[in-house]
Amino acid sequence: MGHPGLRRVARKLLPEEIGSDEIHRLVADMIDTLHDAGGIGLAAPQVNESIRLAIIEIPGGQTRYGEIPAMPLTAFVNPEIEIINDESAGYWEGCLSVPGLRGFVMRPQHIRVRALNLRAEKLELELRGFLATVFQHEFDHLDGRLYIDHIQDPVKLAFEEEYERYILPNEPAADESQRRNS
Repeated sequence: MGHPGLRRVARKLLPEEIGSDEIHRLVADMIDTLHDAGGIGLAAPQVNESIRLAIIEIPGGQTRYGEIPAMPLTAFVNPEIEIINDESAGYWEGCLSVPGLRGFVMRPQHIRVRALNLRAEKLELELRGFLATVFQHEFDHLDGRLYIDHIQDPVKLAFEEEYERYILPNEPAADESQRRNS
């Protein structure tokens, strides 16, 4: 947080760039970075590349947010989000670009994502709940936004250590009607 590259609107990748060796090397580096950091998503601007590219990988399974569907490692090129339903829910979000903090963010919980993969093939996903939140969080980076920009109540911004010690133990169990974020 504070690096000017995180606040720029990233440019679209041109069709001839998508399958290039340079982009494949970048994605390989992003995957290494994501795995080293233990994250579930990473956008190119987070590694100082101002292009509309993000990777997401979610192991899935039972979490403190309830049962989360798995998302295999996927690269999303020039993604667009369509909000299908404005009904929102909140999660405590964290970010590799804002280390040491968690913040409670409300986001729409039913979206459609359209993008290209690394072979320039069209991808379209309809997402709900936690997955909808993850995609909005990652794609915000492509527009120069961070999750902290969406925090409505500054009282709901905490250091991770304090979040784990004081907030997490008092959070109600996650279910479809009441979600908390990571």
